[in-house]
Amino acid sequence: MKDILIARESECEQLRACMKSDQSEFVTVCGRRRVGKTYLVECFFNRIYDFSFVGGHKLTTRVQLRNFAKALKKYAKLSKAPILENWYDAFDALEEYIETIDVNRKKTIFIDEMPWIDSQKSDFVSALENFWNGWANRRTDIVFIASGSATSWMADNIEENQGGLHARITAKIYLKPFNLNETTKFLQERGFYWDNYQILQCYMLTGGVPYYLKMLNNKLSCGQNTDILCFNETGYLRNEFPELYSSLFNNANKYIEIVRLLFNKEQGLTKQEINRVMKMNAETIDKYLRNLKLCSFISEGIRFGSKVPVYRLVDFYTIFYFKFIEKQAIHDENWWTHNMNGHSVLSWMGRTFEIICLMHYRQILKALGISGIATSVATWKYEGDENNRGAQVDMTIERADRMIHLCEMKFYQDKFRLTEDYVARLRERRDTFIITKKIKKTVLHTFVTTFGLANSSYSSLVHSEVTMDDLFLPL
Repeated sequence: MKDILIARESECEQLRACMKSDQSEFVTVCGRRRVGKTYLVECFFNRIYDFSFVGGHKLTTRVQLRNFAKALKKYAKLSKAPILENWYDAFDALEEYIETIDVNRKKTIFIDEMPWIDSQKSDFVSALENFWNGWANRRTDIVFIASGSATSWMADNIEENQGGLHARITAKIYLKPFNLNETTKFLQERGFYWDNYQILQCYMLTGGVPYYLKMLNNKLSCGQNTDILCFNETGYLRNEFPELYSSLFNNANKYIEIVRLLFNKEQGLTKQEINRVMKMNAETIDKYLRNLKLCSFISEGIRFGSKVPVYRLVDFYTIFYFKFIEKQAIHDENWWTHNMNGHSVLSWMGRTFEIICLMHYRQILKALGISGIATSVATWKYEGDENNRGAQVDMTIERADRMIHLCEMKFYQDKFRLTEDYVARLRERRDTFIITKKIKKTVLHTFVTTFGLANSSYSSLVHSEVTMDDLFLPL
């Protein structure tokens, strides 16, 4: 199949700008495992570089250097590979080769899986600093692209480097999973004819991660694919979890502790609340949360009326793994299709639908026709007291024109029908919100559902509706 790049327009624009600039460029491409970092670079450059090298997993420095020498032999068309004693030798040899290219254009150097190269007691980072500062940065014709899934290594050693590479990165590309619109394009390109409901269910598992989507069989339903990937003993997503975190982070177990903590607190936690359990110093917890955010595993939002960040687990695969794979000794290879309408699955769908809505808030603003109005999106929770019971709202949208939407997210297999009791709770919740937050603006009820609201005598309570299809809108 021919390489086709879905979406990624802004990332390609960054790369185009680097190729047209009048200076040398140091570009980092980061993101979670399987999000398509290498694929982006290879599609953009059509796999044509002046030099390219991929680090090997768990290889010694000696073997890495031997492989680097082989790559130099290939690109420089040498009769034999050079002998490299250390990474200073390697970058010196790279400089000598690039200087033989007598072309008035940018020279592209792509080093992939860079964290794997920096094996124990390696001088790789210091040699890279010397290469960039002593040679490449003094020229105007180098585009050096560094990529790697080990987010903590890339952040600590390259992007947040306090040594020779400090403030040297000229472009940072953080690749995120696809949104629903992009996921649909990806699946259609691969011959899928699913409706939006099946794609939405697929997104609840894959989260728009391209490699996971690539594993799907277009001859099968979403449910059948879920059985094969997650409940077959050899299913890729059944066995992906340990490798996922260890490939991204040093001290992976600590990262897993944080996401497990957030999994058990659906409404999210502040940094202080997380650290009451984790007991880390401020710098360490900041680093962990930063790296989890860079990989799109957690989101950072706010609660209405507060500026304190709240962190939530939003990685759909991790949520699915904790909920269905890790804790259950499931030996039924068709467990998913046998239990799709069970309480645990429907509960999970409701939770993940809420996360999808929060992640697609810009599509919701577009559907409401308020994209051009300054807005602030938050969640709200009231713990209650001796006189009032607690309440919460999945999403609040505060508008600059003095209106506030209280959004209710409801994943349902049909139109959602309002009942007398539910309407009473909505009114009570609205009153509690207005009183406890001392609101002096117009407060509206907005529903975000899969198929809309059923005709009801109570529908006049609802100011506006957004359906599942609106979440697929392009931006």
